[in-house]
Amino acid sequence: MIIRKKEHWFKMLFVWHGSVLPALVPRLLLLLVFSVLVAYFHGTVLDFKVPLNPAPLTLFGFVLALFLGFRNNASYDRFWEGRKLWGALLNTSRSLARQVMTLNNGEKNQEFVVGFIRLISAFVFALKHQLRGTDSKEDMEKRLDPESYELVMASKYKPVTIMRMIAEQLQEAKMEGRMDSIQQARMDENLDKLSDILGGCERIISTPLPYSYSVLLHRTVYIYCAMLPFGLVDSLGWFMPLIVVFIAYTFVAFEAIADEIEEPFGAEANDLALNSMSEMIEETIEELVGIPNTRKPKPYQEIID
Repeated sequence: MIIRKKEHWFKMLFVWHGSVLPALVPRLLLLLVFSVLVAYFHGTVLDFKVPLNPAPLTLFGFVLALFLGFRNNASYDRFWEGRKLWGALLNTSRSLARQVMTLNNGEKNQEFVVGFIRLISAFVFALKHQLRGTDSKEDMEKRLDPESYELVMASKYKPVTIMRMIAEQLQEAKMEGRMDSIQQARMDENLDKLSDILGGCERIISTPLPYSYSVLLHRTVYIYCAMLPFGLVDSLGWFMPLIVVFIAYTFVAFEAIADEIEEPFGAEANDLALNSMSEMIEETIEELVGIPNTRKPKPYQEIID
């Protein structure tokens, strides 16, 4: 995710890091060469003058812009829903940590609280790794006891397994008389919220936008960009290649941004910073229950993951 201080409007024109432009440069250069060839031959292909003018391209471009706007809105909805789910995960984790602190005091209870907080942290990191398809071995080893670690690593859906362990710990505390039925019911409500968050994230990651729609839009954008030089060559002459590249950059960049934010849990520059959010959730619940923070503060970064 890009975290950048508000910059001067002129500097923003030359921002490179975090922009989709680096990925588009080869395509734009290819279109520039194609446009120069069209200008050189005056829009003629094998002695046939392509009969295009700006009027139909203007109408076609307007319709295409509407479709691109719809695609970007759909992709941003998925991105924002993912962010809201992780915001709810932070709130629910804090609520569980606060509730577990209200149990009966005692040395045994302190051990229970620390173990409970470790399980919540393990759930957060397991969810992050499941969404990104990365290896969770190192993070699970840091936060789980050997028996729980073996059980979690042997399971396919690790967050679900950890959630079951949290429920078992609450049931054990109820049986030992360290919480009453009302406290258990309220904590079960927050466990239900964790389950809803997990299901919401899995829904986003397992249900992309319809592939046929993406293919149609992709083809239409590039066909339109290939037609532009023939429609503008007579009116713009040798200035046409620059105008074509600028228009193509606008359309292709919108499509590239939509592709990037469609999967908000990835590791690209404009995806959600799951690593930082996971660490922040762990730090805040540990601080809430009084576990010392031994992490070193990180320097300011413009791009966080």
